[in-house]
Amino acid sequence: MMADEMKNLGFARLDISRGERTGLPETIYCPGKTTEQLIGILRAFQEKGLAVLGTRCSQDQANAVCVSQLPVKYDATAHTLLLEGRRPHPLPGAVAVCTGGTADLPVAEEAARTAEYFGAQVERFYDVGVAGLHRLLNSIDSIRRDQVVIAVAGMEGALGSVIAGLVKSPVIAVPTSVGYGASFHGLAPLLSMLNSCAEGLSVVNIDNGFGAAVQACRILNLLHHHHE
Repeated sequence: MMADEMKNLGFARLDISRGERTGLPETIYCPGKTTEQLIGILRAFQEKGLAVLGTRCSQDQANAVCVSQLPVKYDATAHTLLLEGRRPHPLPGAVAVCTGGTADLPVAEEAARTAEYFGAQVERFYDVGVAGLHRLLNSIDSIRRDQVVIAVAGMEGALGSVIAGLVKSPVIAVPTSVGYGASFHGLAPLLSMLNSCAEGLSVVNIDNGFGAAVQACRILNLLHHHHE
């Protein structure tokens, strides 16, 4: 059994060996961390030569980290902060990330950027919601070629159900908090997705693009082990 490597910074215990144990490397949840804590964590990974992804990173946090001269890239849409370093091995197959509308982009890009950090190839199919079904049907042949589909939608959350009825691959639905009052900040699409008439649709929490990407890459990891 492998020895798990930890680095104790006092305020955080970094799981350096997570990638070896689970097949997916460590990430950082940025909210609630001070600038000093965030920089300290990033420097610890830099010392190991490892890349690391920070999620839900605010613009203020990103600005402060950039001043520290760390080799980072910030994506203002996905709110992700990537420290350059040794990356995971590429995963086989590809993930299709689909959105109902443009307003779902932040959640979709969190999913896409996370999956790319984990080593997956990502294809983006944005603004293909069911309000104009021809947009989805125009892309469906390309979506069918990918091994996992992430369907990101707010409002009534129908996109996941429709895609799950058209493809053979696993579909992970992400409800978003996009919508008017009765959407209850994403509760309406969450319940719609949980009660989908399309069999086998998996659902993650509201706005949880990160969680959808993790699940998608765990599926691709199975393909990776099968090919070895």
